[in-house]
Amino acid sequence: MIKTTVFYIRVIITIISPFILLFLPANYFDQGDSICLSKMLLNYQCYACGLTKATMHFIHFEFEKAWSYNKLVFIVVPMLVPLWAKAIYEIQGKKMPGVLGRLT
Repeated sequence: MIKTTVFYIRVIITIISPFILLFLPANYFDQGDSICLSKMLLNYQCYACGLTKATMHFIHFEFEKAWSYNKLVFIVVPMLVPLWAKAIYEIQGKKMPGVLGRLT
């Protein structure tokens, strides 16, 4: 019972999250201090610093601004698309077809 509930919560959050982020303004996360532990404790920017801000600008088609926050967004966001598609298949009780079904 708990395993099924956790599964549905995880899948529903995965499916709904991109739409929620799309309705927020692109600069929603631009203000405020960083919550990255490496930045707070060591004053060192890790590879993921700025990735949330970059993702927000990427999904709002502001590619230059996304590039300025974190260049890895052009690798990370396209990798999230198959995971999002997999969640849609999982909620229907199906397995993803093709190569992506075997990889994910």
